[in-house]
Amino acid sequence: MAQPLVKIKGRGAVSNPANRFERIDFEPDPESAAENPGPRTQFFRDSTRTVIASNDSPDVGFDYSVNSYRGCEHGCIYCYARPTHEYFGLSAGLDFETKIFVKEDAPELLRRELSSPRWKPAVIAMSGVTDPYQPVERRLKLTRRCLEVLSEFGNPVQVITKNQLVARDADVLGEMARFGAAAVALSITSLDQSLQRQMEPRTSAPAARLAAVAALAEAGVPVSVMVAPVIPGLNDHEVPAILKAAAEAGARSAAYIPLRLPWSVKALFEEWLTTHFPDRTTRVLGRIRGIRGGALNDPRFGSRMEGEGEYAEQIQALFQVSAQKYGLSGERARLSVEGWKGPSAPASGKQTQLSLF
Repeated sequence: MAQPLVKIKGRGAVSNPANRFERIDFEPDPESAAENPGPRTQFFRDSTRTVIASNDSPDVGFDYSVNSYRGCEHGCIYCYARPTHEYFGLSAGLDFETKIFVKEDAPELLRRELSSPRWKPAVIAMSGVTDPYQPVERRLKLTRRCLEVLSEFGNPVQVITKNQLVARDADVLGEMARFGAAAVALSITSLDQSLQRQMEPRTSAPAARLAAVAALAEAGVPVSVMVAPVIPGLNDHEVPAILKAAAEAGARSAAYIPLRLPWSVKALFEEWLTTHFPDRTTRVLGRIRGIRGGALNDPRFGSRMEGEGEYAEQIQALFQVSAQKYGLSGERARLSVEGWKGPSAPASGKQTQLSLF
């Protein structure tokens, strides 16, 4: 008989499922797991020799990104990046949020790559995979140091995060924004702190994220708010309230993404639902299938970031009406390469639109 899953304080996943690439799986003893249910976070050096990653997906609104961390202690249960840990022979579950790989040389590598004549100035997203402002950033300051390098070269950056710590760097981002070279997208998935703590256990509270929006706006940084993911039957009803609060805090625009559950994230999310919201499991999973063609994930380009069907159209209509009502339906910030100071040919002054998500 299967042992019931146990909620783990401060963690999103409730298990460490088998790696889909590995033939051998470790299954802990249920009794010892119950005695010590809270694994500590471990940090490992990532010895990568390059830091700017390129992307050619038609669903992603940026061509280049910098990720100083692999794995994320925020522990968001729905995170689409979880399966990346399986390429290291680890699990997309608890391993993803407790075994963090750190690129200690990220700022130096970034400076080296921007100094190359081969690099042509272009918008760089931070980070595009895992959050650049997860808790350890407060101590290591890799993201801040990378921003300082980007500022030094005049290379535009779009920051994507759900942590209030981004407001710490309002000085650097504000200076870059004066030249059209910086913008921030802050993810706010719920105003219900109880839901937020269960769904995203080590992220900033909703009020703190709104305070970060206000601080960045005060510094002159264009801020957009992402309602991502919108989970049918769980947080979709909050869209109007989130957009209202975002507008009042100083956000200039907004966007949303319906929940998508690639690979092993499907089973992890279903486990989490069953453990935390057993009374809603059937309804939520049913509505997800309703926007994903009967499955829990639709990997097709185009539909995977929008969903399809009647319920997906209702979510889209709710978002559009609310965004218009609160003045958030305008175009997101245009980022410029005019301030480029690197060794390559002078920038043409072309405006680069970063249409995130």
